Amino acid sequence: MTHLKFLLLLLNAVLLLAMPTTSSANHAAIIIDADSGAVLHEVNATHAWYPASLTKLMTVYMTFDAIKSGHISLSEPMTASSHAASQPNSKLGLRRGERISVQDAILAIVTRSANDASVVLAEHIGGSEENFAALMTEKAHALGMADSHFMNATGLPNDFQVTTPRDLAVLASKTLHNFPEHYHLFSAKSMNFRGSELRAINKFTASYPGAEGMKTGFTCGSGFNLIGAAQQNGKRLIGVVMGGMTSQERYKLMIQKMDAGFANSYADPSRTIQTMPTGSPGTPPYQLDCGNGAANSYAAANRQATPVSLPTRRHSYAAPKLAHVRHAHASKHIQVARHAPKTVSKAAITQALYKSAKSVKVSQRTAVPKAQHAVIAKSTIRQPLKIATAKPKPLLKVASKSFK
Repeated sequence: MTHLKFLLLLLNAVLLLAMPTTSSANHAAIIIDADSGAVLHEVNATHAWYPASLTKLMTVYMTFDAIKSGHISLSEPMTASSHAASQPNSKLGLRRGERISVQDAILAIVTRSANDASVVLAEHIGGSEENFAALMTEKAHALGMADSHFMNATGLPNDFQVTTPRDLAVLASKTLHNFPEHYHLFSAKSMNFRGSELRAINKFTASYPGAEGMKTGFTCGSGFNLIGAAQQNGKRLIGVVMGGMTSQERYKLMIQKMDAGFANSYADPSRTIQTMPTGSPGTPPYQLDCGNGAANSYAAANRQATPVSLPTRRHSYAAPKLAHVRHAHASKHIQVARHAPKTVSKAAITQALYKSAKSVKVSQRTAVPKAQHAVIAKSTIRQPLKIATAKPKPLLKVASKSFK
């Protein structure tokens, strides 16, 4: 029996080593058995990473939790605020005052990664996006996502919004097991909005045998990311890939790792997602090179002001870091003094990540000479839009220790 176990482990190692390599040397990933939690494959799975739109899976989890507890219902209507309507792409294009049901907002997140729908849910459940983010962090830690911290409901770049592939695999597993009645929503291929059919952007769900959906994500700071789940011959796997250099590469990485996972007939029962170490080493990788195609396509989707949130004193539990936002066509830098959250109004700015420093670097338009640096005057930075009416009373309470 011992020899058989050794041979099966050796076969598993050979399968993973034989896996075709891709150009992304800096990616992070994990594949687990959804039922046992056994880790079938991992690379940098406990390293800190910016979650980008994979954040929205946490937003959906919080929504399912609020439904289960009776605070809201799938058919319940919600009203978009100015803050929700002002979110950058990707989004549905909700107008201030427009109504959307909880279920349609979930479908908008799953199929279109809609930022505005995410914020509508956040404000409806938590009273404000800030309060909701605190609830997200508190819930994440309760689920065992020890290395995750959330500052918004969308995944737009923020200094302190971090996670690990391991934590996201925990989240995906908890979502599957805690809310089986809603799990089918992740496999949606489209949604109807204002009389039009909007097709899902997740190619893994559409093409991989047995795929059950989950979530895509991208920022230049995080790379191209994917959480996927699939079931073949009664075996269900959950996978997380972060840091793909192109959209196609994240799917290729996921497919390779999923194929190897399904081919693996043995998993070490002592190596599970629960026994993996926490306490993510290092900091998220610095400004991945997204490539011109990725940068241009993402910039084209952002033809309006892009929020760049800087930590307020309340949130500054760690040293301030450097935010490097890459322009689609050039990377010119302008020093911005550290203040409370501001909005830098520039068209076609690709999303950013943060690194240690006491200032924030923001890529500027191509008209700025390469060597030129300047301090942005306060007059060029405008505050984000605020809701004129009183904030709705939160359905859930925020723990006072959330930001300590």
